[in-house]
Parts: sequence; structure tokens; C-alpha cells
Amino acid sequence: MSAKPHPLAGHSISTPEFVAMTACLMALNALAIDVMLPALSRIAMDLGAPTENDAQYIVLVYMIGFGVSQLFWGPITDRYGRKPVLIGVLIGYIVTALGCTLSQDFNSLLSWRLLLGVFAGGTRVISVSVVRDLFVGRGMARIMSLVMTVFMVVPILAPMLGAQILNIVDLWQSTFGVLAAGGAIMLVWSAFRLPETRPPECRTEINLKAVTKAYWTVFKTRQALGYMLASGVIFGSLMAYISASEQIYTDIFGLTATEFTICFAIIAGAMSIATFTNSTLVEKLGQRLISHTAIIGFTLGALVLTLTTIFMGPNLYVFMAMFCLVFMNFGFMGPNFNSMAMEPLGNVAGYASGVLGFASTTMAALIGGSIAHQYNGSMVPVLWGFVILGATSLVIVFVTERFSLFGAKDVEASNQL
Repeated sequence: MSAKPHPLAGHSISTPEFVAMTACLMALNALAIDVMLPALSRIAMDLGAPTENDAQYIVLVYMIGFGVSQLFWGPITDRYGRKPVLIGVLIGYIVTALGCTLSQDFNSLLSWRLLLGVFAGGTRVISVSVVRDLFVGRGMARIMSLVMTVFMVVPILAPMLGAQILNIVDLWQSTFGVLAAGGAIMLVWSAFRLPETRPPECRTEINLKAVTKAYWTVFKTRQALGYMLASGVIFGSLMAYISASEQIYTDIFGLTATEFTICFAIIAGAMSIATFTNSTLVEKLGQRLISHTAIIGFTLGALVLTLTTIFMGPNLYVFMAMFCLVFMNFGFMGPNFNSMAMEPLGNVAGYASGVLGFASTTMAALIGGSIAHQYNGSMVPVLWGFVILGATSLVIVFVTERFSLFGAKDVEASNQL
């Protein structure tokens, strides 16, 4: 029996470059969230935000635009192809990033951030779609894990970069200039090197019937629906942490901006290590065994961290050690949840990537924003939110898998409601 050709056979791009490019495209989203974290309080103060907690809206409105827009980018990229849509998306990303630098009041900034999220949503949809165009099953999970490993470098470096720029330029607007520069780099790179993975014969028309049919396919597919909901719920805890992180580290632990970026990088580094480890284990152990173990580990770890904080009080070293262990589980959940949700939806990959991204991201933003807004000078309300979200996500996965966990079988395309 002849060996199957490599998915990238016939394309001029190599696997390492494909992984790096896809990761960097997705990382534009992380860059747009993380690079200005050291400046959130300063931005809110300079632009007249009503309360200190309202600085969290700079992250929240971006994530809403990012999530909702994916419903539209999916059909568009399935109709017109991956590459031409990506070019337009990256141009929009650059323009709206520059618009943020011109904001004169808080509401104006939020409007530009919403639009920035809209265009960033396109980079996420297209990145996942091109991976699904070429890879399936555990192979897709491995590629997504490698993508996420590279992607996680951005949350490590972005806050540090933002803090250094603020130290040098002393203008919070400069952090948004970094986004424009990143978008420009990706525009040039992808224009010359990214192959078109959606040939004309595979493209679908945009009409109400086609859109409704494609979206119904996503919602009637048990595997896709279940892991979409589980991702949205559990990643709400990550959004809550990102939104409240500056307040937690500076208010509770009294850290400077530089010390905050170091702590943030340590957490992101732990998640990155876990994501890379997942890429080496997933083809051997399977997505279910790894991700189901991780969701249990996250929930129990969050519970222990919450109780420890209640009875011992906040301690930076204890918090960092335990928080690393808890949040490492995202590296074992994210790529696997995503690949299992996308596996049976290859024929509508763009639509599927869009609706899955919309549901999971919007859910995560709204849930995470609600939890982060409960911050009252104590971490405890936020930590209890992690426990509740972990338990809820575990129940969703348990029901999705027909009341069993850890199954080693591959996702079946016929696994319908």
C-alpha cells in the first residue's frame, strides 16, 4: 500500500513555516489583548473611564467583536477563499489599530477596539480553516498543538514588550502602534507565502439556505456542539484572569508594572509548555484521555487554590506555583477541544470555524468579563468563578460523550444528535 502524501505536498511552504505562519496569524489576537495590559489603568484614567474596573472593558469589547465577527468571516472565506479574505482582514486590522492611537475619549477607544476585534476574528477563522483544510483527526490536534505552542510565546512577550515601550516612549498609544506593525508584517508574509487551501471547486455560495444548512450542521453535530460549549465555558476563566490580572498583581500583591509582566509571562510559559507537551503525546494517547484528564485537573486545582487563599490569605509564591499548575491544563484542553469540534465538519470548515469561534469566544468573553467584574480587592470571587466554570465544562463534556470519559476512539463524523 502506498503511503499517503503529506498534506502540504504540492505547496511551496514547509510544515515548520506553515505552523509558524498560522501561529503568528492567531497570535495577532493575543497581541491585541496582552500588549496593553500594563497600561490598562493608565489608559482608563487618561481617557476618563467611570471606574477602575471599567478598564476591563478594553479587553471585553475587543473580545465581543472578535467573537461575533467569526459568524460572518466563516461564510465569506468559504465563498471567496482563504487568501484574498485574509489580505482584506489584515488591512482592516492595521487601520483599526492605528485608529486606537487617535482615540480622544474612552468611548471612542472602545469603538475602535470593537472594530479591531472584528478584523482579528478573521485571522482566527482563516487560521483554523487552513489547518482543517489540510489536516484531520489526531494529525490536526498535533498541528494545532504546535501552532498553539508558538502562539503562546506572544502572551509571554507581549506584556513585557508593552511595558518596555511605555518606559521608553511613555505614551500608551504606542502599544497600539505595535499592533499595526505586527499586522503589516503578517500582511507581507502571508501575501507571498501562504498557499490557497480552498480551491474554487470547493467554495460554497453565500445565501440564506447555504448558511442555514452549514450552521445547522454544526449545531446538530453532537461532538462539535458539546466541545464548542465546553470551550466557551472553560475559557471564560482564562478571560477572567486576563481582564483582572493587572488589578490582582498590582493591588493585592503590590507588584510594579515590570514585575507584573514577569508573573504574567510565567503563567503563559507554563501553558506553552503544556501545549507543546500535548503535541508530543496526543497522537499516542488521544485527545479524549488528555483533555478529559485536564478538565478534571483544572477543576480540582482551582478548588484547592481557592480554599488555600481563603484559609492562608494571598501569598504571591503560593499563588504563582498553584496557578501555574492549574492553568497548565489549558495547554491540554484548547487544541484537543478545538480539533474534536472541527473533526466532523471538514465540508463546512470555514462556517464551522466561524460558528465555533463565535460561540466559544463570545461565551468566554461574557462569562469571563462577568467574573472579572466581581473583583473587589480580593481574589476569592474570581477563584470561585474558576471552580464553577471548570465543573460546568466537565459536565458538558460528560454529557457530550454520552456519560463517559477518557475514550480513546477517534471523533466520528457520523456522531450526530
